[in-house]
Amino acid sequence: MPTDTDDDSELFRAAIGEVRPLPDRPAPPGRPRPRPRARMAERDEEAARDEFRHALEELPLEADDVLSYRQESLPGRAWQRLKRGEISAQEELDLHGLDARTAESLLREFLADAREHGLGCVRVIHGKGRGSDDVGSRGAPVLKNLVDRMLRQRSGVLAFHSAPRAQGGTGAVLVLLARRRS
Repeated sequence: MPTDTDDDSELFRAAIGEVRPLPDRPAPPGRPRPRPRARMAERDEEAARDEFRHALEELPLEADDVLSYRQESLPGRAWQRLKRGEISAQEELDLHGLDARTAESLLREFLADAREHGLGCVRVIHGKGRGSDDVGSRGAPVLKNLVDRMLRQRSGVLAFHSAPRAQGGTGAVLVLLARRRS
């Protein structure tokens, strides 16, 4: 039984004629993606700036100051033994009388070689910097401050502490090295 709506639909289709579908339109472009950022490089730069600012603010070590550093992973007992000088140094490097650039190069090589050969503890003699060319523009011992800064940055250094008086006192440092990973 036809209804009025069916008749209207047929009349409409007859009046319009044949219909063909419109082609699909591409979607409008979305917001452009932001340019990629080198986030790690930005973080590294920021960390370097902070470290540099911190180093400028930090007072340099003086001749009689004790060098001391410990990674949190080092057990307290080993730290105490190092501080008392109970861990014997298996090798020694004497930096007396060297300029900072040469001392830095030798210290890098020495630490790399010590780790390569599986040494656990070494002694670095830097001197106190009294009355020598080893004193910077602010009167601070250059080699002592250089050794302190370098040892703090080395991943293979677990801890270091100025040697006991009988082993060089504040003119030398005992360095505890991490085992080399195979």
